[in-house]
Amino acid sequence: MELLFHTKVPSKGFLTKSNIELKGRMLLKTRGIVLRALKYSETSLIIEIYTEAQGLKKYIVSGVRSRKAKVSANLLQVMSLLDIIAYNKQGKDLNRIKELKSFYTYQKLPFNVYRSSVGLFITEVAQKTLRQSESNEALFRFLLAIYTHLDQSEQSIANVHLYFLVHFTQFLGFTPDGNYDTSHPYFNLREGTFMKSDAKKYALNQRLSQLLSQLLDSSLEDSHQISMNRLERHQFVDQLLRYYQLHIDNFPKISAHAILKEVLE
Repeated sequence: MELLFHTKVPSKGFLTKSNIELKGRMLLKTRGIVLRALKYSETSLIIEIYTEAQGLKKYIVSGVRSRKAKVSANLLQVMSLLDIIAYNKQGKDLNRIKELKSFYTYQKLPFNVYRSSVGLFITEVAQKTLRQSESNEALFRFLLAIYTHLDQSEQSIANVHLYFLVHFTQFLGFTPDGNYDTSHPYFNLREGTFMKSDAKKYALNQRLSQLLSQLLDSSLEDSHQISMNRLERHQFVDQLLRYYQLHIDNFPKISAHAILKEVLE
């Protein structure tokens, strides 16, 4: 399955990904996407970042919540796109940030409740499923394209979270298989493929199966052209989350799902 991105995805910022040694300590230079920020102490945060160079990483940022903070807390908001220089001690789960700056500044996403709700839903799904601590540049580019499209698009973004859920499966190992046609009109959630018969417990109805096929064949930029009503959109996202539950052990509840439904009403 080829992923087609026409959104103007930012090129690399002032950093290039690499490891360098400084005074006996290894430093990692990379771009990253903030997936979660947790209070660590009165003045510090622990942030989870999906990095271009090493996948999912956790960092502690000290003093960020103090009056004399050298790093603005605004830079560490969820979905922020950052250039990072971080200490990178092998085998250590929690490292420290040395320097960071934004490599892309959102113009619309944080200030529009519709766009930000879609973005927060996508972020929560990513944060609760990604476990990779290794480089996956294709996945990083996919996530970056999703966020920048949410920020830049002049078209409807009502299908972006559905496009994300469908195409994200490529990186999680359970991409929908087969092809939708008149002889295979039902998608079986458990088997992960289009089938002839309606296995009632696990099959999408023909309409949702057709929508799944259309999203599989669509580019991100053209996903708005797939027509569905509000009820179909709600049913579809419910079934896609069920698909994740069937294929990911202990897949957690997505809290932002309920918020997104309210916003989409």
